[in-house]
Amino acid sequence: MEELISVIVPAYNVETYLAKSLDSILSQSYRNIEIVAVDDGSKDGTAGIIDQYARMNPERVVALHIPNGGVTRARLMGVQAAHGTWIGFMDADDYIEPDMYERLMANAQAYSADISQCGYQLDLPDEVVYYYNTGCKMKQDMQAGTTALLDGSYIEPGLGNKLFRKTLFQGLYQKMELDIRNNEDLLMNYYLFREAKQIVYEDFCPYHYLLRVDSATTQQINDHKLKDPMKVLRILLEETKGNEEQYTAVRRRYIRLLCNNATMLPGSSPELIKPYRKEMRRELRQELPGILAGTHYGTRLKMLALCAGILPSLYAWIHQAHIRLNGLDKTWNLKKAGR
Repeated sequence: MEELISVIVPAYNVETYLAKSLDSILSQSYRNIEIVAVDDGSKDGTAGIIDQYARMNPERVVALHIPNGGVTRARLMGVQAAHGTWIGFMDADDYIEPDMYERLMANAQAYSADISQCGYQLDLPDEVVYYYNTGCKMKQDMQAGTTALLDGSYIEPGLGNKLFRKTLFQGLYQKMELDIRNNEDLLMNYYLFREAKQIVYEDFCPYHYLLRVDSATTQQINDHKLKDPMKVLRILLEETKGNEEQYTAVRRRYIRLLCNNATMLPGSSPELIKPYRKEMRRELRQELPGILAGTHYGTRLKMLALCAGILPSLYAWIHQAHIRLNGLDKTWNLKKAGR
């Protein structure tokens, strides 16, 4: 008998995309799957679509309606309602290819792993970017897998391209800060990876991550989008103290983010960005002596920190020039592409 996989789909105001997402799960070649679709207080037709799918597929779709409380709470409420021994996640505006869970489960069983993961593809208006589609496969213990996650060089922090043994979630609701709405996936992954004994990674890309104008990734700057990524890294710095390899990986991410935050352009939200940028510049200058004297950061990162700390306007200009020269400003122009 195949083990049951519960796929948690938190959904908030995604009536345009939700059906395609749910259909891609129901069409999986691995058949023993249930969907826990969590309506997070939507104001459009999302709740009705979820109820329709639950009526049409009563043995495979669980409809859960909760007051709006953010994606982390919605995911964890979904886990609590799940019946499976394995947990997957999917954002309600993404979709997956038919063999994704069959391959993830096969790897989990073959390698006696608690987490099985793959790559994904980013669907942009004019191109598809693969992360990373190398075809490589590796088995890791907790230390190696968690360090790779925190380092971010090839293990991506998303939840949708992973399959987790449900026992890893014990006590997670109490650990997670439910008010974090950006980069919450990195923090949740860290807590789950930390509990895993074995992790397997196969770099194929069956998960389609769709960027749209009104998604959390592309929305206009707000307090959560501005401050949550740094909040997550500060939590991880505390959590990884005593583990030099993991702490160093988080410190590198923290320094890069600090440089970016200290040189942000005010854009359309100067009332939010300017005070926070000032705070970040002060923090970077306080950190700068330790960064320059550190033995784990490398010359390039030290030079970035030095430039951002001493000449933030020059750093910002170089960063924007790099974006324009590489065409990234056009690639990510979702409004122009009609998304």
